[in-house]
Amino acid sequence: MTIQQLEYILAIDQFRHFARAAEYCRVTQPTLSAMVQKLEEELDVKLFDRTVQPVCPTAIGEKVIAQARIILGETALVKEIICEEKQSMTGTFRLAVLPTIAPYLLPRFFPQLMEEYPELDIRITEMKTHEIQQALHSGDIDAGIIASLLDDRMLSEDTLFYEQFYGYVSRKDPLFKHEVIRSSDVTGERLWLLDEGHCFRDQLVRFCQMEAVKVSQMAYHLGSMETFMRMVESGKGVTFIPELAVSQLTEVQRELVRPFAIPRPTRQVVLITNKDFVRHTLLQVLKERVQASVPKEMMSLQPVQYLL
Repeated sequence: MTIQQLEYILAIDQFRHFARAAEYCRVTQPTLSAMVQKLEEELDVKLFDRTVQPVCPTAIGEKVIAQARIILGETALVKEIICEEKQSMTGTFRLAVLPTIAPYLLPRFFPQLMEEYPELDIRITEMKTHEIQQALHSGDIDAGIIASLLDDRMLSEDTLFYEQFYGYVSRKDPLFKHEVIRSSDVTGERLWLLDEGHCFRDQLVRFCQMEAVKVSQMAYHLGSMETFMRMVESGKGVTFIPELAVSQLTEVQRELVRPFAIPRPTRQVVLITNKDFVRHTLLQVLKERVQASVPKEMMSLQPVQYLL
């Protein structure tokens, strides 16, 4: 039994798919499959039921995976203590980011960070808030970037910046003639929103007091902010976008952007880790690079903004 084999079975448990697990572990699928099979032969048990899709652990497999998670956590802690003592920027760092943050924030700092620290292997995954919280508890990730504070005593939170919301309005919608959007102007009939469970959606629904939003079934199943933007550009309805998304728009696209009336809905973007995470040097570098990549005025909550 090797550390590598334990890493493989945890990856399979996370992705429930051998090919995606292999990609995450940066090995070929035959290599991963062979190593897992060898471990099963050594233990004389089947760890995964391969006859179902997605692949799932057997009863004994769940127990082995739980113990593997503890072993790998303790092993990783030894390496992390040494890296922190040396203030080293090497090794693997697993970061989860909200899907409504990743496309607009990561391009601002991540390529430069990779170039500056080529020996640091940062693995980024997009997850919803509750998934990030669970992944931190289980040790599947090292840190997360979310858009709200959590009431969780096991986790540490550090504010990165504040980001307000904007309306993205089609030229055919009555709101296009408005200079600003008031919450009372927003109705569900022509609104493109993310699926339930996205904090981006939930925060805006509460702010606009849309307790019973009637969202298009197509919108409900799409679940992509970029897709909603294309729908708006084609002349259909309204959606919402975060502040960092505005800077990526063309001049023509910016004509569809409308600010909210004061107070403007704003989210708090937070870096979150387990309280026992020891690589503070790495976290500080990450925080500094993120904050340097966004406008200075986003470092604090403005008087005209309303924190959701």
